[in-house]
Amino acid sequence: MGKRPAFDEIMGLSGEAPPRPALAAIGRWLDATPTDELRRRQAAAEATFRQLGITFAVYGDAAARERIIPFDIVPRVFLHDEWTRLSEGLVQRVEAINAFLDDIYGERRILKDGVLPPDLIFGNPQFRPEIAGMRPPHGIWAHICGIDLVRTGPDEFFVLEDNARTPSGVSYMIENREAMVRLCPELFRQYRVAPVDSYPDRLLETMKSVAPPGRAGQPTCVVLTPGHYNSAYYEHSFLADSMGIELVEAADLVVDDDIVWMRTIAGLVRVDVIYRRIDDDFLDPLIFRPDSMLGVPGLIAAYAAGNVAIINAPGNGIADDKAIYSYMPEIVRFYSGGEAKLPNVETWRCREPQALRYVLDHLNELVVKLVDGSGGYGMLVGPTASRDEIETFRAALIAEPHRYIAQPTLALSTVPTLADSGLSPRHVDFRPFVLTGAKGVQVVPGGLTRVALKEGSLVVNSSQGGGTKDSFVLLPDAGGMQSQTLDGMTQRQGDGA
Repeated sequence: MGKRPAFDEIMGLSGEAPPRPALAAIGRWLDATPTDELRRRQAAAEATFRQLGITFAVYGDAAARERIIPFDIVPRVFLHDEWTRLSEGLVQRVEAINAFLDDIYGERRILKDGVLPPDLIFGNPQFRPEIAGMRPPHGIWAHICGIDLVRTGPDEFFVLEDNARTPSGVSYMIENREAMVRLCPELFRQYRVAPVDSYPDRLLETMKSVAPPGRAGQPTCVVLTPGHYNSAYYEHSFLADSMGIELVEAADLVVDDDIVWMRTIAGLVRVDVIYRRIDDDFLDPLIFRPDSMLGVPGLIAAYAAGNVAIINAPGNGIADDKAIYSYMPEIVRFYSGGEAKLPNVETWRCREPQALRYVLDHLNELVVKLVDGSGGYGMLVGPTASRDEIETFRAALIAEPHRYIAQPTLALSTVPTLADSGLSPRHVDFRPFVLTGAKGVQVVPGGLTRVALKEGSLVVNSSQGGGTKDSFVLLPDAGGMQSQTLDGMTQRQGDGA
C-alpha cells in the first residue's frame, strides 16, 4: 500500500471521526446502533440469503461446495455528483468497447492505423476468427458490461478491469438492497437512495431492443445457463424469473434452417434473443469445442444469418483481456476522439522487454496478474507475498512474459466494516453495470461493492474470502424524484433518477 494512508469513504482522509460532512448521518447511525444490533441484522440478512439459495460454488473445494458470499451491513455511499462523473466515464468506456469489438471483427482500422500491435489481437486465444465478418443485430456487441473500479481518494477513481463476457454479481446488488431496506429502514429515511430493483426490467428492455429485424414486435427472450452446477446458477434463475422469461439449457433449444427454437409442452417456439451465461468455448460444438455438451449445435449459423441476437455477442472475451485493457486509453481516444474520463491503473505489459525488466526488479512492490485471469486466481500481491511465492512468479514471468501484466499496489479506499473486533476499515472495489441496447447506453444507479474482509487485504474476490456491501447512490435533493416503501418490496423511480 505504500506510505499513503487509505481514503475512507465514510470518514474521509483521516479515517477518524467526524465523517465526511455529506455522510454525517451515516456516522450518527453507526454511533447510535450498538455493535450487537449490527451483528443481529447482518446475521438476519445472511440467514435470508441461505434460505433463498443465494450461493456460489468454489470449484475444487469439496468441503465447501456451496456457500453464501458474506454480507456486510454498513453500506457504501456515492454522492450524486460523484455518480454523475462516474456515469459519464462509464458510458464513454462502454461505447469505446463496442466500437473496438465492431472494428476488430470488421474493418480493423485500429490495427491499420498502428494503434495496437496486430499480434496482440490475432495471437490472443480470446479473439475468435470464426466470427470475423459477422455483425450482431444493431451492431451492439457488449450489451451488459461490468466495469471494475477502485478508488484512492475523494475524486480519484480508476478502472481496474473490464468485464464484457458474462459479468456476474447483479443478483447480489439487488438482494443486498432488499436486505438493507428491510433491516435498516432508518437509513432510507435519512437519505434518498436511487433504487436498483428496476434492473431486470431494464435488462429485458435491452434484450427486446436488439431483437433481429422483423422480430421486434414481441420477441421471445431466454436465459441460457450451463446448468445448476454452475457457480452463478442462482443468478441465472433469479434473472430469468425476475424478467418473466424462460431459463433454458442446451437440450431445450434446437436449430433448424438457421432459426433457433425452444422446446415446450405446446411445441416449438421461435427464440429471438438469448442472454447466454456460457463462455464462447462451449456455445456451439459445431464451431468451437466439439466436445461441449453445454452448447447448441448450429447456434452460430443462426447468429450469422441474423436470425437471433446473442447477449453478450460471441467474441467479446478479447475486450476482457488485461493486455487489451492496458491499451484502453488509446482505444477510447481512437474511437471517441477524446481522452478517457476514467483512467486506467498504471500497467506494465510484461510482453515488452523493458517493462518485464522493471517488473522483475520490483516484484515485491507490484500486483502481477494473468492477462486472461479472473476470480483472484493466478495473481501475485507482492507486498504480502512470501519469498517462495515471489520466486515462483519470477520463474513464470521469465518463461511466459506475454501472459502477464503488472500494476502498482494501490492504497484502495476503505469503508467501515463489521469485523470480529467491531467496526474496522476494510478495502473495497466496485462493479457498476452498464446496459447497451438499440435505444442507447444506461448505467444502473448502484452496483456490486466487494469488500476484503481480512484486515489489510486487497483481494476482494468472493472465491478468495471477500464479501459484499450494498451500494447507495444518492439522489439530488429536488422533489419528485423517488418514492420507496420501507418493506423492501416496492420502489418507484421518477424521470429525474
